[in-house]
Amino acid sequence: MAHRIIAQVVIVGTQVFGKAFVQAWKQAAANSARVSADSGAGAGKDAITKSTGLTVEEACQILNVKKDSLTVADVLARHKTMFDNNDPAKGGSFYIQSKVLRAKERLEMELGANAGSGPDSVSPAATDSPRSTADRTDTSAT
Repeated sequence: MAHRIIAQVVIVGTQVFGKAFVQAWKQAAANSARVSADSGAGAGKDAITKSTGLTVEEACQILNVKKDSLTVADVLARHKTMFDNNDPAKGGSFYIQSKVLRAKERLEMELGANAGSGPDSVSPAATDSPRSTADRTDTSAT
């Protein structure tokens, strides 16, 4: 009699586990299909956003500037203020300071991409160093 009860418990337990496993498998397949569809739809996502990990909206929120009236002067002024206020030597946060720096870089890239070589645009290469273009050429071929 005891072996019959044990066998029934094992069979019921196997059925419950099997149903849960099948349900989890279906859910994983659905999640995988959804992620694949989302990544396919995101193929047109901004290349600058992909490279920096920040959208323009996020960068504007970090620096507290308006996206509609975005200028390099505003971005640089807000960056300087926020970067100095969050100096770890003055009790600020290194994490926030780095977020402020990344937001400034993202907005500079956006302004450089949108405005081309306008008077308010700054290209990322121009902020690297004060070296001339001749100094940046590759001299390893000589």
